[in-house]
Amino acid sequence: MSLFKARDWWSTILGEKEEFDQGCLCVADVDNSGSGQDKVIVGSYNGYLRIFNPHPVKPGDEVQPEDLLLEVQLREPILQVEVGKFVSGTEGLHLAVLHCRKLCVYSVSGTQGNVEHGNQYQIKLMYEHNLQRTACNMTYGPFGGIKGRDLICIQSMDGMLMLFEQESYAFGRFLPGFLLPGPLAYSSRTDSFITVSSCQQVESYKYQVLAFATDADERQDTEQQKLGSGKRLVVDWILNIGEQALDICIVSFNLGPSSVFVLGERNFFCLKDNGQIRFMKKLDYSPSCFIPYCSVREGTINTLIANHSKMLNVYQDVTLKWATQLPCIPVSVKVANFQDLKGVIVTLSDDGHLQCSYLGTDPSLFQAPKVDSREINYEEMNAEMKELQKIIREATKAQDILPESEKQRDVTVTAEVSPDLDEESKVIDSEVKAEAVPSVTVKITIQSRVTAQKPSLAVCVQAPLAVTCDQFVFDDLEPDSSETVVLSVFLKENCSPPELEGTCMVSYCIATGIPRVSQCNFSLPLKLVCFPAQPSKAANHKLTIDTNKPPISFVTLFPDFVDPSQGDQANALGFQFLTGSKATLLASKTSQRYRIQSDQLEDLWLVTKELIHRLEEHFKKQSCKDFACTFSGSIPLQEYFELIDQHFELRLNAEKYQELLSERAVQFRAIERRLLTRFKDKTPAPLQHLDTLLEGTFREVIALADAAEENQANMFQAFAKLKSATHLVIMLISLWQKLSADQVAILEATFLPLAEDTQELGWEETVDAAVSYLLRTCLSKSSKEQALTLSSQLSIPKDTSRLKKNITLFCDRLAKGGRLSLSIDSATQQAAVMPGGCATIPESDLEERTVIPGSTAVFASPRQITKQKSKP
Repeated sequence: MSLFKARDWWSTILGEKEEFDQGCLCVADVDNSGSGQDKVIVGSYNGYLRIFNPHPVKPGDEVQPEDLLLEVQLREPILQVEVGKFVSGTEGLHLAVLHCRKLCVYSVSGTQGNVEHGNQYQIKLMYEHNLQRTACNMTYGPFGGIKGRDLICIQSMDGMLMLFEQESYAFGRFLPGFLLPGPLAYSSRTDSFITVSSCQQVESYKYQVLAFATDADERQDTEQQKLGSGKRLVVDWILNIGEQALDICIVSFNLGPSSVFVLGERNFFCLKDNGQIRFMKKLDYSPSCFIPYCSVREGTINTLIANHSKMLNVYQDVTLKWATQLPCIPVSVKVANFQDLKGVIVTLSDDGHLQCSYLGTDPSLFQAPKVDSREINYEEMNAEMKELQKIIREATKAQDILPESEKQRDVTVTAEVSPDLDEESKVIDSEVKAEAVPSVTVKITIQSRVTAQKPSLAVCVQAPLAVTCDQFVFDDLEPDSSETVVLSVFLKENCSPPELEGTCMVSYCIATGIPRVSQCNFSLPLKLVCFPAQPSKAANHKLTIDTNKPPISFVTLFPDFVDPSQGDQANALGFQFLTGSKATLLASKTSQRYRIQSDQLEDLWLVTKELIHRLEEHFKKQSCKDFACTFSGSIPLQEYFELIDQHFELRLNAEKYQELLSERAVQFRAIERRLLTRFKDKTPAPLQHLDTLLEGTFREVIALADAAEENQANMFQAFAKLKSATHLVIMLISLWQKLSADQVAILEATFLPLAEDTQELGWEETVDAAVSYLLRTCLSKSSKEQALTLSSQLSIPKDTSRLKKNITLFCDRLAKGGRLSLSIDSATQQAAVMPGGCATIPESDLEERTVIPGSTAVFASPRQITKQKSKP
């Protein structure tokens, strides 16, 4: 049994209780569209002719009504369908349909539809031939070496070959020693017909020999035939294969030799043009159909062979390269090209299962039965599992990946940020609308202990920050040598940065040629993006940070923002960002609290981060180890959700602009083609306002491009604001729940997975998947939630309701004592009661709890809970 299944790209069931066979399937560009995209032509024994153009939105989708281009019921059963140049005077492709007593040739054409139903297709009968004998199968090709057209040869049930030169009947010949009809094929290289007779022999007949042999229509009795009224039909070559043949296929590819393939009942033969065997393969199964196709390896040919065990085997000459499982037993298999997807495998079963598939690695759900039913000692297995988990946890905690000798870096890089801003700003092409945009100097030093070959330095800062130069290339560094570079960092875009940090990375090669990398991080000063301003009393957003130490004077904490003349009386400090917004920092005179307030939620982040950082550094210098910051207010989820909605709306607008641009571009190219046709026409004709339409379409394309560019800039700023607000929410949650450094790292990996936001992979779907994973693992309430599977494919959602619900539920689980952990045992940990308490949010309708209006987006402080409990 195969471990792999054929990946379903498109499939359908044809009719009800219809029957199909080997010649009922054909793939070709039958409507002469010129796009190189094949259509699937299927005829049934019930007389139905269908033409499909598969184009699923995604692999495995249900068949759409527009996939069926044409369905016609003919009066007689269809034995075989072929596509070729069957009409004189044109080299276009036409469809030949073989009935029991008739051969019909149709032209398939389509007219462009003006409504949403799409294009309309129809067939037109070009000519037909009524047959005097019952037909079995047919083949076609440039008989006699003619060019630009194909002739048709039909084999009757009594062994007569009837040849048609398109609209006219040419001649008919009986095959010698005929008993039952076999497969028939034409070789253009040798201009001969190849079949397998009832004597189990592969026989080849030259077209010229057939043409000059005795005419079967004028055949007389045996005695007169001995006298001879024409040449006797002589076989060109014979090969005894010892079994009946299912099919014959003749191929000639650029990379492989011209070959004749014969599929027998138990063997697979590959013959040369003269009948000699190139190779043969003994099959250990019963084949049903086959098709050779071009190989990527020169001198070889690939072959698809299907069998009655619903398997499709891929051979390269005689070597089995792949085996895949099919949903049914095919009677015909083809290889086609659809929608820039080349090499699609098209299979048809005898009951009408038509499938377009490609090779993949989906594992089978089949499970082998147990050989024996030995009793399992679950206690021993649990003990062994716990021991293995312990070993895995200890192994993952190990940080010393490199050997001890390599701990000391061969090349070290250090970055020193100047404490003062540049006297003369070195800003380049800044879009900030402030009067003066400052810059700060960063001095980077590279020291080498060994010989460093081809060293290069890259300096990275996150947008909207920028550097004057981000790439440096040096000559080879000698041992105990150093290099120093100086650059400046400034604010380039007109929005506040989510992070004031940068990274220096040096890549080099040691003497043995092994590449190495060394890096370091540096922090930028807050005054790079803001300057002192008058504090504001009123603000839309306020946060209060509690500490366990008396408040520190702002003259000590922020000497670069406070005038020393104010002394210790300064308990309010204002920050004016270069983008125009303001933030205010207040210190309580009676309690150990600090308040940060601003009109914009994202502007609170940098000031809050800087405050906590400077407080920690201040008490660290005083050797105070018990300093701690806490947060007991409400998590501003509602304001945070508004920023998410703004960013998501801009993403949806970007998709709309992209679709409109695509439509207008298609329209523009269509008008260009029409105009080019008019200009090339020898007979001048009026343009019929095509030039006006072209100019109007061009203006629409330019306007849409400008709108899309403006939307892209707005989306960049919205993403920067969202990242700042996300950093703030992460910090408040960590202070609220007193999370460890590892738990904060999990939070950052969950809510900040992307450095840049793109249309293909956006912030919303990534964070939703990460939060959902935590809710089903370490924050799950029951084993049922752990058993739920997440979607393996990320795509842009329809709205943000699910994301906001999951974030709210995530905070609720943390409030109830959930702990963030990526270990296996995290789901079974005991819930601990958090100090201070918080108002929870109902997780589902099953929770019998009264919902307080407005409490679905924020968490109440302990005082609010006390007040709520005291109400009668």
